Amino acid sequence: MLYAIISTDVSDSLSVRMQVRPAHLDRVQLLADQGRLIIAGPHPAIDSDNPGEAGFTGSLIIAEFDSLEEANEWANTDPYLLAGVYDKVTVKPFKKVLP
Repeated sequence: MLYAIISTDVSDSLSVRMQVRPAHLDRVQLLADQGRLIIAGPHPAIDSDNPGEAGFTGSLIIAEFDSLEEANEWANTDPYLLAGVYDKVTVKPFKKVLP
C-alpha cells in the first residue's frame, strides 16, 4: 500500500538540512531503486523552486510499504529526523486515484 510521509521542519533548519541532505537523499534513492517511490521533495518556504536562504518548511514522500508500521519505522529513522531537521513527521495511508 502507499503511504504519505509528511514532515515539518523546525525553524531555521536550512544549515542542518544541507549537511544531512546527502544521507537523506541516498536513503530515498533506495526506495526509488526498489520501485517503491512515487514522489518525494521538499516544501519551499517561499513561492519559488529555489528558495535560497528562505529554505524549506518540510518534505513529502509518497512510497510503497507493506504496512503502516513499516512506513512509520522507515520515517522514524530518516537522517533529517535524527539530525533535528524535522519537528514533526506524520505517516498516513494514501490512495492514488489520478493520474
